Amino acid sequence: MEAAGRIRLTIEAKLSPGPPMLNLRRHGVIGRWHGLVDNVASGNFLGAKRRGVVNGIDYGFTGEVKKVDVSRIRERLDSDSIVVVSNMGYSSSGEVLNCNTYEVATACALAMEADKLVCIVDGQIFDEHGRVIHFMSIEEADLLIRKRAKQSDIAASYVKVVDEEGINSLHKGDYKSSLNARAHVNGYAASFQNGLGFNNGNGIYSGEQGFAIGGEERLSRSNGYLSELAAAAYVCHGGVQRVHIIDGTVDGSLLLELFTRDGAGTMIARDVYEGTRIATAEDLSGIRKIIRPLEDSGVLVRRTDTELLEALNSFYVVERDGSIIACAALFPFPEEKSGEVAAIAVSEECRGRGQGDKLLDYVEKVALSLGLEKLFLLTTRTADWFVRRGFSECSIESIPEQRRKRINLSRGSKYYIKQLQPKHAGVTANNFIIR
Repeated sequence: MEAAGRIRLTIEAKLSPGPPMLNLRRHGVIGRWHGLVDNVASGNFLGAKRRGVVNGIDYGFTGEVKKVDVSRIRERLDSDSIVVVSNMGYSSSGEVLNCNTYEVATACALAMEADKLVCIVDGQIFDEHGRVIHFMSIEEADLLIRKRAKQSDIAASYVKVVDEEGINSLHKGDYKSSLNARAHVNGYAASFQNGLGFNNGNGIYSGEQGFAIGGEERLSRSNGYLSELAAAAYVCHGGVQRVHIIDGTVDGSLLLELFTRDGAGTMIARDVYEGTRIATAEDLSGIRKIIRPLEDSGVLVRRTDTELLEALNSFYVVERDGSIIACAALFPFPEEKSGEVAAIAVSEECRGRGQGDKLLDYVEKVALSLGLEKLFLLTTRTADWFVRRGFSECSIESIPEQRRKRINLSRGSKYYIKQLQPKHAGVTANNFIIR
């Protein structure tokens, strides 16, 4: 209680100061910011019960999370407060119980139906070549956990819980199929029933306990944060869209992770490319509807229906509720290990919501899978958008000769190129999006 209380109070103190007075004077808005900022809330939001005696071992005041007071937490969030929840749980008999931090985090994320969970550790997750992994789909995370399960008791327990058949059904040889595949886990989803705790038999740990990380495995770090990766996959199965595992020893790592394109840590995402797929003939009218206004304004080159049909195998679309809301094309030039990005368009009602970024990320991932090393494009009106996403202006000589012969020079297009790197190869700090 002493340790948890001290840490909680320190966090509240760090979150309590208002903006610097010099900035306030500069902008003339001292008023309500003059004193302490009342924007932090904490309390007995966590219900718990004793773990009891398991396999002959009395766990004493170790608690298991039973309930998260979602309504009271939401009230404080709705009033623009930051809610601080410690690992101390309160039992119905008036006891204070020591709950596992990861169990609290996963229970809160599932009960609150959080958009994302951020896990701050003291290192990073590396691939077999010693490079930082910056992005993983839930399917890729599951495969890696299975591959390394012998290194971690927690990962091995996770594998027992999650149905292997759905994960192993991914088409490893067909990238386009595997990119669209969604691992169907029969009868399994991470579940926290508020008021009852984690489902019997579905907990990652023994008995009824939820996802708990600790003991020698956490102290030794011999598994390279594999247990945290399993926790991330666990909550993603339960509906949390993204989990970020970041290195807290790096200055500014949280800002770098959230506000740079590739991030500074590892992001595990559920359905990050949901609805994104290769186009079919049935999508022609939807694609035409999106690109026609841009063709009329001269932003895109005008294509006939025949030309669109011929190029349809190179188009990718984002579908939502049966409607096409975005499209893009990738035309590979394998000999030059390059590809042309063309016809990126988002429906008017969906602009400004990151659909263009998602589609560009998807196209880049497909290009990498095809062995391409760079992407190029021709544009007249959208150069700024592509520059912010890592493209730089180039000469016409940088365009493959086969494509140069077909360029309509009368349009006066500018040429841009981007060198592709695997997602784990580094951080592109000048490309800002919300991760």
